Amino acid sequence: MPAKPAAKTAPKIPQLDWRQIRPAPVILVSGSEEFLADRAIRLLRDTLKGEDPSLEINDLEADGYGPGELLTLASPSLFNEPRLIRVTNVEKCTDAFLTETLSYLEQPADDTYLVLRHGGGVRGKKLLDAIRSGVGGGIEVVCAELKKDTDKMDFAAAEFSARNRRVTASALRALVSAFSDDLAELASACQQLLADASEEITEVTVEKYYSGRVETNAFKVADAAIAGRRGEALILLRHALSSGADPVPMVAAFAAKLRTMAKLSGTRGNSMRLAQQFGLAPWQVDRAKRDLQGWSEAGLGRSIELLAETDAQVKGGGRDPVFALERMVAVISNRGA
Repeated sequence: MPAKPAAKTAPKIPQLDWRQIRPAPVILVSGSEEFLADRAIRLLRDTLKGEDPSLEINDLEADGYGPGELLTLASPSLFNEPRLIRVTNVEKCTDAFLTETLSYLEQPADDTYLVLRHGGGVRGKKLLDAIRSGVGGGIEVVCAELKKDTDKMDFAAAEFSARNRRVTASALRALVSAFSDDLAELASACQQLLADASEEITEVTVEKYYSGRVETNAFKVADAAIAGRRGEALILLRHALSSGADPVPMVAAFAAKLRTMAKLSGTRGNSMRLAQQFGLAPWQVDRAKRDLQGWSEAGLGRSIELLAETDAQVKGGGRDPVFALERMVAVISNRGA
């Protein structure tokens, strides 16, 4: 008889939801949902900062790691401030990182919190197995992708519950329907409603702000245009307009993306460090970097100028807002040419 496959060993450390993240000598943040991982790591940072404002924060990229970097950052400082070391791309780590981090787990530094972000895959499995076996006294924060609409509704409901705001089930369904493709945009929509809408949030409120799928359509048009897919962008634009989309939020979607691209244009460095510098989330930095591929600074500048002109035209300064939108989409699809 063929041998039975070995049963998977259950982790010996706590496995927590992203909202339950807490300080520990080692915090493994696993799973493919970047937005939730970023949220969890920011929540930990804020918690530690609240406990001690002198917290020293450092970032490492495991895929570009050089020998001795972790030991240097974890070494006691002159004033013995607590330290938060955030490590990205552990799923692509160098051999030096793997070896030295496994050694570090045997005796983690005092008053140091090592956050390891692993997005999935087999690389670094030996390190993950060691952490999950209890070496280093760590915890694991699982940030799995939210695939089911029910999970996304639970996420949105929690956004409102955290602020003690009432939201109807139909409003949650409308939001998830409009933003099912992107958890970050769903969260942004919830935050906008929390900031702008008063009283109970209902389906009528969601319809007022987003007109069903208008905002989703706007970002889809912007994504296609910025990526250089002119035909697709124009088709999406015409479909959105025929469905009742307002040109003003269409321009706003482009503005949001181009402004972020302009901030990141020409920059280099760790996503977390750049996010902190520009007041963005790390996933926004990563997305802007991807969007900037193929763009020149001159083309970006011309597109932003045209964006300002189009904004004025769709707000009453022009005779044909649809023509202005189509012209803007065409120019941006050509990356400002």
